Amino acid sequence: MSHDLDPALDLADQLHELLREAPEGLSEYQLIQALKARHSTHIPHLELTDRLVLFRTHFLVFNALYRLRDQLNAEASGQLAISPLCVQLLPYTAGSAALCELDPLRDYYLDLDNLRDTTEQDVERLLASFWTRMQGSEEKLAALELFGLHGGNQPLSLALIKQRYRQLVSQHHPDRGGSTSRLQSINKAMEILQRYYS
Repeated sequence: MSHDLDPALDLADQLHELLREAPEGLSEYQLIQALKARHSTHIPHLELTDRLVLFRTHFLVFNALYRLRDQLNAEASGQLAISPLCVQLLPYTAGSAALCELDPLRDYYLDLDNLRDTTEQDVERLLASFWTRMQGSEEKLAALELFGLHGGNQPLSLALIKQRYRQLVSQHHPDRGGSTSRLQSINKAMEILQRYYS
């Protein structure tokens, strides 16, 4: 179904209409594609490959979603679960409005200065920061897995990590029949973990 959305409707109302038609919820990407397919005039109709266009489109959609959530709570007519992977309209349950009072994401997206003042360089920095954090956490997890310390119940400390490092070096040292490449991986993992646990 690709009928046009009423251009007189606010973006929050257009999103509400789309979410009512999809009780299982929609991802942010699906919402943006549906808005474009239905010729919404409230979002840029430009390629999302441009990072600033992507940021502005994302910001406008999330601003509207948080406004819609506030409106639904005020009217006690529904709730809105908001995440980039799934935005879903849910039945209203009394007492739930108080749970979203302290929401820094809501505050960020409802402040239109954040949309107006964010430059292409800011978006580049945000993306770089995100990828650095992602890479860092994956790097740390990989090192913990190599050491056999991921998912354990014991609290991790540098002393425990060093003890495990010594065991692995002893076990995999080429002089004891181990491989040089395995020893190099163990040394690299130790370097990574020292950055996190020193």
